[in-house]
Amino acid sequence: MSTIPLTRRGSEKLRAELQRLKTVERRAVIQAIADARAQGDLSENAEYEAAKDKQGFIEGRILEIEGKLAAAQIIDPAALDADGRVVFGSTVELEDEGSGERVTYQIVGEDEADLAQGLISVGSPIARALIGRSAGDVAEVRAPGGLRSYEVIEVRYV
Repeated sequence: MSTIPLTRRGSEKLRAELQRLKTVERRAVIQAIADARAQGDLSENAEYEAAKDKQGFIEGRILEIEGKLAAAQIIDPAALDADGRVVFGSTVELEDEGSGERVTYQIVGEDEADLAQGLISVGSPIARALIGRSAGDVAEVRAPGGLRSYEVIEVRYV
């Protein structure tokens, strides 16, 4: 099994979700199944079917998170020394060469990506184009709207 890169924050987020699923969601769905069983005939009981479906989703998600945490490689961006190059965990300030707009992104794991917070997945097209670049380099990204060029203004490890 290959390792899955995560920041400490991403690891904590997954652990919190796992804890919630095991202690809150699992108990709630077990109670919902018990309540639906108490209603009698299960063959036409929509509440029972919905609760069983939800239980399957919860158990699947628990297994998925446990697998990811078992394969996780926790990376602390503050401890990185990548000689100013863009790597997993680094925070990158970019300037769109077409519009002049500046944006800042941190490259994180797939499960912790949130564009609204400036967190982009290491597997995203822009992150793949940035990996290995340094301040002053230009990265070309094939976006849905066409080819876009970004200049790397600054790379930080925070």
